[in-house]
Amino acid sequence: MTDDVDPTATLLRLRASIDNIDAALIFMLAERFRCTKQVGELKADHGLPPSDAAREEQQIARLRRLAEEADLDPEFAQKWFAFVVAEVIRHHTAAADSR
Repeated sequence: MTDDVDPTATLLRLRASIDNIDAALIFMLAERFRCTKQVGELKADHGLPPSDAAREEQQIARLRRLAEEADLDPEFAQKWFAFVVAEVIRHHTAAADSR
């Protein structure tokens, strides 16, 4: 960076981008959970187990590859996925228990 760059303006611009990305992530997560809710209801209606270990393994491998392509730490991507899947399974279990 050059000396004539205003660090405050640059910081504000970067933070605005971060805020927009965070908002997009929240809306994408909400959409993801709307889909997984339907999956949970379908599983509960048909007596299927709340979790699917084979599917989770496939997704972990896929997300790790995507993370590498995106120059994101694959370990972080896997931790994020594990966190999300734990919440999804909790929802699926609750749906099954309510039947």
